[in-house]
Amino acid sequence: MMPDPGPTAEMQRVSAVGRLAVRRSAGRSRLARLYQEGAAKIRMPAVVADPFEAVLINTAGGLTGGDRLAWQVEVGEGAAASVTTQACEKVYRSAAGHAEIACTLGVGRDACLSWLPQETIVYREAALSRRFEVDLAPGARLLMVEATVFGRLAMGESVDRGMFCDRWRVRREGRLIHAEEFAIGPDIAATLAQSAATGGATAMATVLLVDDDPGRHLDAVRAILGKRGGASAWSVGGSGKLLARLVEEDGYCLRRRLVPLLDLLNGKAGLPKTWSL
Repeated sequence: MMPDPGPTAEMQRVSAVGRLAVRRSAGRSRLARLYQEGAAKIRMPAVVADPFEAVLINTAGGLTGGDRLAWQVEVGEGAAASVTTQACEKVYRSAAGHAEIACTLGVGRDACLSWLPQETIVYREAALSRRFEVDLAPGARLLMVEATVFGRLAMGESVDRGMFCDRWRVRREGRLIHAEEFAIGPDIAATLAQSAATGGATAMATVLLVDDDPGRHLDAVRAILGKRGGASAWSVGGSGKLLARLVEEDGYCLRRRLVPLLDLLNGKAGLPKTWSL
């Protein structure tokens, strides 16, 4: 007779926090504070000029139901930082519950933050809730992108069911200047197939630029987006805002248009090197 194995052990779950603070000192943006807990790691490539660069890494290799991951970035007055990820974040099938990603971003007076993570790949029956809380001081500039791919077409993957929720709140001096809620599921494929959604496209991206005059880029942005995207610019809360959205059949085609778009909006800083790998 086999021995009684006893109570079933709970699956190990990710509970990770990464915090980064950047300050301007001696004519350059430099690391002021770094905190890493659990699977959240932050690496800083050597650079000789602004912006300060940071690479976020989830050493767990992905997320599933019950995992919790939090990133906090602060950019002090007059500093500039570019934050990206080592690779695409993968969200796997959830046996129970959902994964959570919480991002808290603060940009000081006349500072600049480029939030440029690589794509999030959502697999079949995955469940993810992600939220952003962003606070901007007067004169702060923000370039922010989030791209999501529902299954990798080149790998024969499809995502018919799952849950994905995305919540953004961006404030300037405490005043809300951008808010959005995106939720899809449980019938992901059926929803994406609708013409009012993506018409069957499985890759999408949202790009937000907040600065004094983002409208100067509008014509060039629309030229890059073509017919499978759109962009608008407004004046709100004492600053300007440009919002662009694009959809594509797969992640490869999405990146082909996303790279020149971000390269344009990020100016001389261009894209982090991890995007070229």
